[in-house]
Amino acid sequence: MKYILKILLVLLLFSITLNAQNAKPNIIVIVSDDAGYSDFGSYGSKVLKTPNIDKLADSGVRFTNGYVSASVCGPSRAGLMTGRYQQRFGYEVNNVPKAMDPTVGLQGEDMGLPLDQMTMADYMKRAGYVNMAVGKWHLGIADCYHPLERGFDEFYGFLGGSRHYFQDDRDYIRKDNAVRRNHVKQADFDYTTDGFTNAAVDFIDRHKKEKFFVYLAYNAVHTPLQAKEQDMEDYGFLKDEKYQTYAGMMKSLDENIGKLLTYLDDENLRENTLIFFINDNGGPTYVTPANNDPLSGCKGTNYEGGIRVPFIISWTSVLPKNEVYDSPVISFDILATMLDVVNIKAREKTQLDGVNLLPYLLGNKKERPHKTLFWRENITAAVRDGDWKLIRFPDKPAELYNLSQDISEVNDLAAREPEKVKELYGKLWNWEHELARPLWFLQTKFDKQVIDKGIKYHKVKK
Repeated sequence: MKYILKILLVLLLFSITLNAQNAKPNIIVIVSDDAGYSDFGSYGSKVLKTPNIDKLADSGVRFTNGYVSASVCGPSRAGLMTGRYQQRFGYEVNNVPKAMDPTVGLQGEDMGLPLDQMTMADYMKRAGYVNMAVGKWHLGIADCYHPLERGFDEFYGFLGGSRHYFQDDRDYIRKDNAVRRNHVKQADFDYTTDGFTNAAVDFIDRHKKEKFFVYLAYNAVHTPLQAKEQDMEDYGFLKDEKYQTYAGMMKSLDENIGKLLTYLDDENLRENTLIFFINDNGGPTYVTPANNDPLSGCKGTNYEGGIRVPFIISWTSVLPKNEVYDSPVISFDILATMLDVVNIKAREKTQLDGVNLLPYLLGNKKERPHKTLFWRENITAAVRDGDWKLIRFPDKPAELYNLSQDISEVNDLAAREPEKVKELYGKLWNWEHELARPLWFLQTKFDKQVIDKGIKYHKVKK
């Protein structure tokens, strides 16, 4: 009898373990590139139609105060991929060799996500997941930084920061711009937005009986502005050809996300798939028709238009539907949430800066996920503490805003609130003492041009 009970106990424990494993969701992180805050229907666009992304928002939680950790591509992706302020390991500015200080002598292959930093895929592999990176990498072009060396089992995409959407011989000969399957350059491929979706769906289809993690980072709608003719037809009423092209690119992005969601529904995978959608930084309104309204600033600035982005979470079997969450959250909360969901701990010596968002979204925690958030690129920096935000500049006095009353950052309160300025400066300086020395620097001239453009042309009028 005791022997039978032991067998039953073993079977029971095995069943519990199996159920726990099955309860772990598949995970997809979708990243769009350089879209404006208001370029999506669910975020207020009156011109651009994004029905599939809007449905994704309706199926879960849409954040109105969703942030990324940097206002430009590379550092933002480093923070997302590691769940940490990227300044903690020196990845402070974009890894763009042509914009580097020439006295440093860095080459493109010298710059990438430091090898001692664990990635999303490193953690997911520990949890037993099969992992794929699709699309834009922009975390290093040297072989040691390749996605296959950073926890991913497969890769289809390009290693650099931008490329043409159609086949182009100029991209093929460059290490950073060539589309690759794993390490092999691809000479024949689809319009990149289509091709990246197809690669992701193919991977999921081959691994749908396993637990999978897909990092799907589109290069849409980053420059160069290139759209398929059929995607521009719906926007023939737009007189500006550049805007018409941009609208076509947004249509393709939305339709491809819809294709992915339809596949998950058809294969009965949707309910147990945790999906994150986020844009990598604010729209670069000085070079594209991106719309950041009602936010001031743009990509490359620490105004809200540079760092506040569309951010959506959907997990239809767990999270509430059609919810709007107004407290500040940030991109590195994605990894923290993933780790808690799959029951994996970060390394003891690794300080994650994100928090698991699920307790807040399910109503188990009522306080804000973050009281204070920070940004820095070279000297330019910002801190948000509650609803107060301070922006520090290299060549003029700091500015202070109350975001609860002034989302557009048009009423600088620094002169009226000197004690608040002092308080936020103190918080910023204390945070900076925790950071590593930047691994590389941008030329001051380049940095200043971006900041000046953002202020001069994209400051919301009073």
